[in-house]
This record gives sequence, structure tokens and C-alpha cells, in this order.
Amino acid sequence: MQLEFLGTGSGQPSKFRNVTSIALRLLDERNAVWLFDVGEATQHQILKTTLRPRKVEKIFISHLHGDHIFGLPGFLSSRSFQGANKNEPLTIYGPKGVEEFVETSLRVSETRLSYPVVYVEIQEGVIFEDSTFKVIAAKMRHRITSWGFRVEEKDHPGELLVEKLRDLNVPSGPVFGQLKAGKRVTLSDGRTLDGADFIGEAQKGRVVTFILDTRPNDNIATLAYQADVLVHESTYGASEEEAKMAKAHAHSTSVNAANVARCAHVDKLILTHLSARYIGPMVKSLISDVRRIFPNTMVARDLDIVDIPLRKVSEKGTKKK
Repeated sequence: MQLEFLGTGSGQPSKFRNVTSIALRLLDERNAVWLFDVGEATQHQILKTTLRPRKVEKIFISHLHGDHIFGLPGFLSSRSFQGANKNEPLTIYGPKGVEEFVETSLRVSETRLSYPVVYVEIQEGVIFEDSTFKVIAAKMRHRITSWGFRVEEKDHPGELLVEKLRDLNVPSGPVFGQLKAGKRVTLSDGRTLDGADFIGEAQKGRVVTFILDTRPNDNIATLAYQADVLVHESTYGASEEEAKMAKAHAHSTSVNAANVARCAHVDKLILTHLSARYIGPMVKSLISDVRRIFPNTMVARDLDIVDIPLRKVSEKGTKKK
């Protein structure tokens, strides 16, 4: 599982930051990619990566401001040109109006897609769940309807305790596979073994939370609770003047994000959606201010890739990184 930041700026593109789009790379987990927001020129950014548009199976749109959706029609069209077919559908989760925006753009431009698009209007709570992942949405506080997302990976089954079996002189082979499946097995010497006795503790699934344009609100901490990674907007910095601007424009500051990360006990905070004025020394100042509150913080740059490793279980059963 990886995050790849295709755009980390706010409002409009700048020389150093494109507007918002984040790829959640789930290639090992489900051979797929999920996008969170699709700002202008997202498809251009993808050309600088190893991502394949046909691997994108889901798109989550936080809200309908242009810097978060203007790249959507172009991306959908290019995915069609690159050979996506009827067996490679794409689902778009978004606020009311996203279907109208996309379908109007495609109709006016006489664009016909070679694959089906399914639209899901976001409601509070679980918006997607299968055997491997669950996605929860909660309302944010912005100038228009806006949503935050919590992506929960289901727990991984425990590993077969091979050394324990070898200590009992259990021969390797098909028996190992049957025990791994949790079955009861009778050995040739008459012993009966229960697979449940030879499976280690389950590995906790990972959690990634996406908080984009919003004022501070209680739902953020709920979505972010004990997340492995919290991706949080940081349109404004730590000064009193910028805090006033954030409130006036319905955004958050870097300090708001750091306080949430600390209170919600997340492992890592990644700041994104930065104003174009944050370059060079100003970025260093921003990150320094935030790390006083929450040390494990980074400021995302365009095309950064962040690994999200599985949590390990210690011999005493306590989780550690």
C-alpha cells in the first residue's frame, strides 16, 4: 500500500505544485488504484509516474470546487483512449452534482467512454465495503458540501507457525496447507492436530484518512482515530493572521492538522493542499512549527510516494511499527 501525491497545491496550479489529487496504490492488495480528487492536469501528472489509468477502479471526490474536479472529464476520456473496456468499470463516489458535472462535460464534448461509469452519491457512514476494504465518509465543514474519508483495510489472517510444527516433527507438505486453512488433520502416526492451534495472531489492517477542504470539526478526529496515515489539508500556516484567513475561507491551518493528529493518536501526518506561497524557507518554517506539536509530520510534494507498511505484532502481542 502506497500513497502517491499527484497534486499538493490549493486553488490553482503553480510552478511547484499542481492542484489536488492523491493516488492510493493498492497494487499488491487488489491490483488496483484509487484516486482521491482529480484536479486539473491530473492525467499529465500521471504521465510522470508508473500508474496506469486502467488500474484506477475507484475515484472519491471530496467536494465540487474546481481545483478538486476539473481534471475528471479529461482523465475519464484518456482512460478510454488507453483501452479500458466494458470489463473494466470505474466507480465515482462524490457529492450530489458530480454525475451531472461529468455527464454534461462528456455530452457537450461528444465524448463516448468505452467502459461503464457507476456513480455513488455519498451519504454519511460506510460507502463501500468488500472482503478486503471498507471506506467510511463523514461530512466536513466547507463553503459547499464536503466529505472526508477513512479507508480501512481488513485484518490479514495470521501466519502458519512453522517452527512450532517442526518442533512437533510434523512433515512439511500438504499438511501445512490444510492446517493453514484451519482444518483438523490426522497424521500418519495417529496424532490429530487442529489448525487453529498453529495460526499466529492476525495482522491488523492499515488505516488511511483523507481530510481535504474543511474547517476544523469533530468528524475529523473520528475519521482519523488511530490511523496509520492522516492526509490533511494545510492551506494556511501557524500565524494568528493565517488562522483568521483559514476561518474566513473555511479551511484549516497546519496547527489544526497537527492537533488532530496528536489527539486522534495517528502514526503519521502528511500535510497537503498548500498555498502557492509555501516554497523554500516557508515550507521549512511550516514543518518546524507543526513538528513541535506532532513530530512525525511531513509536507507532501508533487509526485512524492509514501509507503504504508503493515503493522507488526510483537511476541507479547502488542502492536508496534
